[in-house]
Amino acid sequence: MNQRSTELDAPVRNFSVQLSPTPRGARLARLLATEQLRSWGLPLDPARQLVAELAANAAEHGRVPGRDFRLTLYVVGDFLRIEVTDTRGERRPQPRTPEPDAESGRGLLLVEALAHRWGVVEGRFPRKTVWAEVRCEGQEPAFGT
Repeated sequence: MNQRSTELDAPVRNFSVQLSPTPRGARLARLLATEQLRSWGLPLDPARQLVAELAANAAEHGRVPGRDFRLTLYVVGDFLRIEVTDTRGERRPQPRTPEPDAESGRGLLLVEALAHRWGVVEGRFPRKTVWAEVRCEGQEPAFGT
């Protein structure tokens, strides 16, 4: 069997949850993602670090009172895709270099460093989805490795 047919035969896994755009909701996103990754037999890092950064950004910069954010995880072939959708579509994330003594502002730099690739997709207004993909190294054979 060649690599291409193995990827096509691999099951698609997904998980999605809606959470409050608060620090507590961001922590819960990381905890739920960790448990989901464990149940799928996938390595926890760097995925949970990516979830933590994207969820924290949704809670801090994508927050609109009364509107939740959504965390979605997909496993397709050899990749895990992490998506965080919020309702501040007009606020597009931009990586920036913070001052050396700044206590924040490094989240997207971490996402760039940890993810195979990442980006932003506009959704139905006012939504946007920030996503990151990582290769599923160390996964169980059932996922096509």
